[in-house]
Amino acid sequence: MIIFSIETSCDDTSVALVKNGTEVLGVLTSSQVDLHKKYGGVVPEVASRQHLQTILPLIDELFEVTNFSKDDVDAIAVTNRPGLLGSLLVGVNTAKTLAYLWEKPLIAVDHLLAHIYSNLLESDFKPEWPLLALVVSGGHSGLYLINDWQDVVVVGETRDDAVGEAFDKAAKILGLGYPGGPAISKLAKAGDIPKLPRPMLDEGLDMSFSGLKTALLKVADDYPKENLAHEFQEAATDVLKTKTARAIRHYKPSALLLAGGVAANTVLRTKLEEVAKKYKIKYFQPELKYCMDNAAMVGAAAYFLRSSKIDKWQNAKVSSTSDLHT
Repeated sequence: MIIFSIETSCDDTSVALVKNGTEVLGVLTSSQVDLHKKYGGVVPEVASRQHLQTILPLIDELFEVTNFSKDDVDAIAVTNRPGLLGSLLVGVNTAKTLAYLWEKPLIAVDHLLAHIYSNLLESDFKPEWPLLALVVSGGHSGLYLINDWQDVVVVGETRDDAVGEAFDKAAKILGLGYPGGPAISKLAKAGDIPKLPRPMLDEGLDMSFSGLKTALLKVADDYPKENLAHEFQEAATDVLKTKTARAIRHYKPSALLLAGGVAANTVLRTKLEEVAKKYKIKYFQPELKYCMDNAAMVGAAAYFLRSSKIDKWQNAKVSSTSDLHT
């Protein structure tokens, strides 16, 4: 089964062809990073206008380079939430129009769930339920318990800034530019400076990163930037590591999955791999090219979340629980 998929939830325009949820036949992504650098972050109106200019030529290019046509497509998938409203509208309206013109079923996909399914791309991963996933990006940070592909439960999330957003703001404080995650990782160097706080480290599975950003701001002029970058990265990833370990102890999953743009951070990857090893569970992380927003992950999610009848798909149910305080 071949699914043509579209991703436009933020500032990356991406289209892909995915076969049977794991085989990427082709994926093209147009980044807007250079466009938004001068603003220090994504400007929603600018992002949506750029999507409008980019998406149709990108679709034509995808079919040209892969030698596939609309007749080879069995269904169309598109990210429909969460994200920037204007950006989402470009992708959703494009997908709806093509579904009508091509007479193909349309599958709507939650962006956060799509990140989780990026672990299945070009992989021989075979799930043993339950699974635990940590999704960390510029707009979201959360822990997800996956009882099966149709039953995904939020068990922990950020109460304020997402960790990727915190990295961007920290980089701005240190004058490193945008995007912040790669800039901080590149500059980071250990030094003899006071430790930054690890917010909510002993409280359940929810996270907070706004206080960490504020603490950095207070000492930004007192120590070398490279040492502050290192300590900020250590503090943020320590929080994620601790929360993930606590969730593993409580829910006892068979495997840990990492996903989202911040999943490209090598320090975080190393720490989570250590956690999985300590608790003797399997650990999976997507290839670096599938960490950032991309349409291939949308195609993978659409394949595994659909019902047995392709014209009657069902999204995974996502709920929240707050019964964990240890």
